[in-house]
Amino acid sequence: MAYTQFKIPAGGAKITIKDGKLQVPDNPIIPFVEGDGTGRDIWRASVRVFDAAVQKAYGGKRKVHWMEIFAGEKAFRQFKTWLPDETVEAFKEFMVGIKGPLTTPIGGGIRSLNVALRKALDLYVCQRPVRYYKGLPSPVKHPEYVDMVIFRENTEDIYTGIEFQYGTDDNAKFKKLFKEAFPKEYAKMRFPDTAGIGIKPVSVEGTERLVRAAIRWALTNKRKIMSLVHKGNIMKFTEGAFKDWGYGVAKREFRNDIVTERETWILGNKEKNPELSVEENAKEIDPGYEMMAPDKQAEIRAEVEAALALWPTHGDGKWKSKLLIKDTIADIVFQQTITRAREFDVLATPNLNGDYLSDALAAQVGGMGIAPGANINYVTGHAIFEATHGTAPKYANLDKVNPGSVILSGEMMFRYLGWTEVADLIVKGMEGAVAARTVTYDFARLMDGATEIKCSEFGEAIIKHMG
Repeated sequence: MAYTQFKIPAGGAKITIKDGKLQVPDNPIIPFVEGDGTGRDIWRASVRVFDAAVQKAYGGKRKVHWMEIFAGEKAFRQFKTWLPDETVEAFKEFMVGIKGPLTTPIGGGIRSLNVALRKALDLYVCQRPVRYYKGLPSPVKHPEYVDMVIFRENTEDIYTGIEFQYGTDDNAKFKKLFKEAFPKEYAKMRFPDTAGIGIKPVSVEGTERLVRAAIRWALTNKRKIMSLVHKGNIMKFTEGAFKDWGYGVAKREFRNDIVTERETWILGNKEKNPELSVEENAKEIDPGYEMMAPDKQAEIRAEVEAALALWPTHGDGKWKSKLLIKDTIADIVFQQTITRAREFDVLATPNLNGDYLSDALAAQVGGMGIAPGANINYVTGHAIFEATHGTAPKYANLDKVNPGSVILSGEMMFRYLGWTEVADLIVKGMEGAVAARTVTYDFARLMDGATEIKCSEFGEAIIKHMG
């Protein structure tokens, strides 16, 4: 389409998709939003790192043509809208983009610019890698054990924004209809007359495409474990369904490549004792088997028989080379990712759980300043890579803050494009700058013997340590 708010760079070409694979030219046009507040400082440092890594990797044979588009405060000042239609269209047309932190508008209209972009492009995966760089300050004993990737469902759950504010006509109308149609459920509310109401949709389609993407990524990147994180012991028909549907798509579409945790117990029991009967195996995986009702016992025996039917492809220890699929209750995962970090690898979560968990894990490895993120539709190929922290307006234009979140989001972007040499150089530069203790104020104040440097200088340090 023709754009009036920005110019398409001359000499660049579009990224496209064919047969489900990105087609990336040597001169791709990549839209960027510099971001609000500290975003301006961060983008200037980050783009220098990106261009230096591309130049070093390819010696001028490849080059990114950056195209500035607008959202947030800069868009509002220029065009009187927080999220121009042209910005959304540019992300659609040019497939892959990157952005800094954006302000949440005050007042009505858009609740969150980030959420609005995700919905407009149906970016159903929020992908958040969390790994430790040696030398970074951490509150845990062994941050080096943390190397996890969160696949957070990005379009459903409470983030759909279906809420009815207490005191409004809509709230009263909804509660009246709810009470008439579902009196028993209505009675479960402790204080219905003064309650705000929210709706939490979790769908088969939304769950399956998220889990499918997580499993494919885990297999491609030779990961060992994929955990379904849920609160299904309480929310049985939303988060509990997320768990069940997740296991379902894993078994149905990836049967030869995966094994569930309970299947490993059943197969392992049979390997230890080949004469073990189905019922004896059932008793070992469920110690309360003898107290179960007959129909539940039959269900457990059927599960054992189904696992043993996998013997040709999974038996005799072959299951040990498969991707392990397990599930963990959401509140427990916050404990175990600290106490048993090496037991977690790829985590697939509903929207809210993933929001909490990704920020909590970032704290173990140095904080939000170095936490990258991406919003991706693995079917259409559209992706926006972004800072995961806020705008920190009090530090705007001071050349002070850590640009690591955007820089490492760029590392994710280049890896997504298939430019792995660029991504590897960015990681190498980050590792070198941190190891040399030349860091921004947020790290310097927590590290012994560190040299505090500016935002721009941290970018230059990363470039220096690329080699």
